[in-house]
Amino acid sequence: MQVTTSTNTITINGNIKKVSDFQEIKTTIESMITQHKSITINIVDSLSITSSVIGYFNKLVLKDKINIQMKVGNSQLLDLLTDLNLTSVFKARKV
Repeated sequence: MQVTTSTNTITINGNIKKVSDFQEIKTTIESMITQHKSITINIVDSLSITSSVIGYFNKLVLKDKINIQMKVGNSQLLDLLTDLNLTSVFKARKV
């Protein structure tokens, strides 16, 4: 997995599946939300997302009041978010 940033946008390439992936995503977002209360997360090609990342994104939206716009490249991941009733929470859409 590879994470890149630009202003208030985070782009994640590769599958999100390891604990180290969660740590990298969290560290990247933590530094970004000190300056931005609205972020865009592009998940280019991951087939799924770990529960720790889902929980962290939920915390950002519901507790920290961070506005997340999620752009998902894989239909399977969007279906997972839909099944978990998270598409509206994360404002997820297919790109």
